[in-house]
Amino acid sequence: MNIGILGAGGIALDRHVPAIDAHPELTFWSVVSRDAARAAAVAESHGAAAPQPAHTDVRTLLADPELDAVLIATPDRMHEAHAVAAARAGKHILLEKPMATSVEACHAIEDACQEAGVTLAMAYHMRHHAGHRALKSAVDAGAFGTLRHMRIHWTFAAPDGSNWRARPDTGRWWSLAANGTHCLDQILWLMTGQCGEITRVACIQSHAKFSSRHDESSGVLMAFESGATAEFFVSVQIDSPSRLEIYGDSGWARAEDTMGRHGAGRIETHAGPIAYTPTDPFLEEWTDFHRAITGNRSPEVSAREGSTNVTWLARIQHAAKERHPVAGNLSPETN
Repeated sequence: MNIGILGAGGIALDRHVPAIDAHPELTFWSVVSRDAARAAAVAESHGAAAPQPAHTDVRTLLADPELDAVLIATPDRMHEAHAVAAARAGKHILLEKPMATSVEACHAIEDACQEAGVTLAMAYHMRHHAGHRALKSAVDAGAFGTLRHMRIHWTFAAPDGSNWRARPDTGRWWSLAANGTHCLDQILWLMTGQCGEITRVACIQSHAKFSSRHDESSGVLMAFESGATAEFFVSVQIDSPSRLEIYGDSGWARAEDTMGRHGAGRIETHAGPIAYTPTDPFLEEWTDFHRAITGNRSPEVSAREGSTNVTWLARIQHAAKERHPVAGNLSPETN
């Protein structure tokens, strides 16, 4: 299966291309960049296999009949246009998070993929962390009893305020789009099966370090139908160790340094550590994507889940601006 790359940034080149190369059924085929020299350099240095591997126009890359699927890792506000174009060209899509920057854009992507009959998978690689999967199995087996609370802390220190997610033309959220969307996905994945849907959110944000128009730090609180609660803190202002915690009536779990691009870290519980063999979550993500296409099944993280995530990101942002909790029946115009 031949894979094209839209968006030759760090996540694509450092993580996705090596994972594609490691998969026996996938081939890094072609790449598009606005800079012709960069496209050519990436294609050559990473061994893109197409007869014409380097492109500056998305349309020419998508017109290749030998191209089967694409990774879309362009800036967030470009996701809608690129995903719709890929779907209409008949290419399967692995889409980096968040799915888009509005609920309406997510729906446009979903509709285009359904009409074209192509698979769209969301690239939430933390779902493929072997330790998190073992933790999910323990939660589902009732190892912690009735879930009452979950907490995630995940930050990194941006060098300055020039990141494209800090600009309104290329991004809508900064800390929320960089790390918060992953935290939200983990909370939904681990909790909703037992706790039901989110019913309320509240958020406090900081813009104090870079004076960005977008969120530099976000502290988010959530309530679920069962009465369970969750929280996460994400920031681009500070560097700190990551932690994921779960608390239930019968026990607890604490994952240290598992949030990130690697597949390592350690997980302790009230009953002792959860043992697992670290794997590359990006390779597992591509393996799932390939199996979804060849097996005609839904991927691990579907377009619908990507859309739900963006819906709650929009409501979290609205809650931060309004400074009061936002309920689940938020009116569409605030999306």
